[in-house]
Amino acid sequence: MGFVPLLLLSFLSTLVIPSMAQPSRVKIGALFTYNSTIGRSAKAAIEMAMADVNADPRVLNGSHLDVLMQDTNCSGFLGTIEALQLMENEVVAILGPQSSEIAHIIANVANELNVPLLSFAATDPTLSSLQYRPFFLRTTLSDQFQMSAIADIVSYFGWREVVSIFTDNDYGRGGTISLGDALNGKRMKISYKAAIPPGANQDRISDALVQVNLMESRVYVVHVNPDSGLEIFRAAKNLGMMGSRYVWIVTDWLASVLDSYLQPDSEIMDVIQGVLVLRQHVPDSNLKRAFVSRWNKVNAGIGLNTYGLYAYDSVWLTAYAIDRFLREGDIIAFSSDSKLNNTTGSAINLSSLKLFDRG
Repeated sequence: MGFVPLLLLSFLSTLVIPSMAQPSRVKIGALFTYNSTIGRSAKAAIEMAMADVNADPRVLNGSHLDVLMQDTNCSGFLGTIEALQLMENEVVAILGPQSSEIAHIIANVANELNVPLLSFAATDPTLSSLQYRPFFLRTTLSDQFQMSAIADIVSYFGWREVVSIFTDNDYGRGGTISLGDALNGKRMKISYKAAIPPGANQDRISDALVQVNLMESRVYVVHVNPDSGLEIFRAAKNLGMMGSRYVWIVTDWLASVLDSYLQPDSEIMDVIQGVLVLRQHVPDSNLKRAFVSRWNKVNAGIGLNTYGLYAYDSVWLTAYAIDRFLREGDIIAFSSDSKLNNTTGSAINLSSLKLFDRG
């Protein structure tokens, strides 16, 4: 079965008591932003994987796998609340979260409640820290790998300094720190860091690029969220910063954007001409070719990016771990935790939280 399924199996063993009963249904959760570059692909992939798992008589021995999906709407607060709601519904594992920001928060909750998280898209290198184990399992690659690749590219061309343009959140900051470490290891450095707030408008992005353009280095590394990243290149083109005097190196978010289109329109291709973009490599295989062929038939209009593949595999990883766990004669059971009650003894009710209107 391999190390990762066995690791997940060890997570699940903390949730149960011995028995020989086979449950009719097993619930897992999924936590991501539906209307996003990664989320659209992941949602379709998870739905395909669930159908495939439940149609395969070799796994789960007749138990039906159900998934409860929650839309985080790109909000760390909502993501945290919805993760708690999933756990309230007694899921044995959660696929996600999609974002590194939410992962940092709810990994601690998962550790407390013994519910494993399998994140197919949270790439912040700091999530590899021991403090997030044993209940956080990354089923994608850490950004540390692509930052190391970028450092190799910069070194190959003999550049000594780069400017980092990144989203000002855990994902962007963590990636930039990793880039700095990789460059320092080769006696290079980040000469300037341009942090762009999440959801920044065109004016805010243009202001940041004007400052970037004042720097000596013309080698730019762009590590931003896929759903707003193209705005950086539209602003750069308007400012005349896409010519031959500039070097743009982009992390894998842009590959995810392009893969999400069945055919990227000419405007997108025009604004990114000359950009060097990294892509996560998924080795070719008969299984991959068969899956892509099915995807194109079932999901007309939805492009498949790498994170969709990771989401699909995450469902199967969870299913195999549950299957082995149940075959060893255990059942899924949950117990109350006195720490989840408030000082008056009543249970915490998340729906009772109110917004302070004039706070």
